[in-house]
Amino acid sequence: MQLSDFDYHLPEDLIAVRPVRPRSAARLLVASGDDLSDAHVGDLPEWLRPGDRLILNDTRVIPARLSGLRRRSGAQGDTEARIEVTLLEPRSDGAWSALIKPLKKLREGEVVTFSDQLSATLIAKEDGQGALEFNLTGDDFDAALAEAGAMPLPPYIAARRAADAADKDDYQTVWARHAGAVAAPTASLHFDAPLLDALGARGVAFTHVTLHVGAGTFLPVKVEDVTTHKMHAEWGEVTGKAAAEIAATRAAGGRIIPVGTTALRLIESAARATGAIQPWQGETDIFIYPGFEFRVTDALMTNFHLPKSTLMMLVSALMGQDAVRRIYAHAVDNRYRFFSYGDASLLIPR
Repeated sequence: MQLSDFDYHLPEDLIAVRPVRPRSAARLLVASGDDLSDAHVGDLPEWLRPGDRLILNDTRVIPARLSGLRRRSGAQGDTEARIEVTLLEPRSDGAWSALIKPLKKLREGEVVTFSDQLSATLIAKEDGQGALEFNLTGDDFDAALAEAGAMPLPPYIAARRAADAADKDDYQTVWARHAGAVAAPTASLHFDAPLLDALGARGVAFTHVTLHVGAGTFLPVKVEDVTTHKMHAEWGEVTGKAAAEIAATRAAGGRIIPVGTTALRLIESAARATGAIQPWQGETDIFIYPGFEFRVTDALMTNFHLPKSTLMMLVSALMGQDAVRRIYAHAVDNRYRFFSYGDASLLIPR
């Protein structure tokens, strides 16, 4: 398998920079075996069966993008520099790993001020990243970050427009619960209360799991032999209750359908040790590409992914590479909207 096997041509004007409203008005391309059907997310109850179970990632995206000032006094007088920060993850010592631009303009021990309430000291530089120690912790930190931070929109949106107040709702699922992600589980952004009610009335069940999506989800694959690519690690948890619900649904003949690749990667991680779903907690760097044996997943709802990405490899593993080429060609020809704020697909293998 070569990286070029997962490429396709995407007209730039099909990259969505805003979601549609209401959320469930987004289009839905249903691929069931060889059949393709054009629908809308609001039609999802018609495509699911009583007894099916949707797996929902309840991570909460933090407003991880910060803009601040570094002030310095020296022989040339007082100077300042604008410092842009994207938080990545908390460290065991209480500091945060972060992408800092420009990192070279910040020295260890210097302070960056983000607001009247929030500031951070650079305590280390490692592997092109910085470690920041904030002046606040706990609820005080969360409140100040909510005030000063912006949602960490994906690079292909951020290059076209800045994050704004609307993104604090748009880039968050309606069931977001556990703070820690710096990217949204984007297939889940299509769900709203009326759709959840309609699915429940259809007899579809829901199970919540948690995978804190990291910025590494946007890292490009740089090797031509995709099997040698090393995945980033992300923290996740499948509780005992969640594992029991999934196992009971499978035993009863219902289908397990993750909403988004993050939920899929997590439940497949939880099944790797024994081949069956188990309670699980930890960091996963599972890499799913053609040839992968799915232990839990029966179908997948997901958005349309970047060319040459690990997520293109994941959907190709589920549906087959030829099928994915047809699906994406149909989506492009019919002007579906792509990527995080774009439309969705429901992928049901033979």
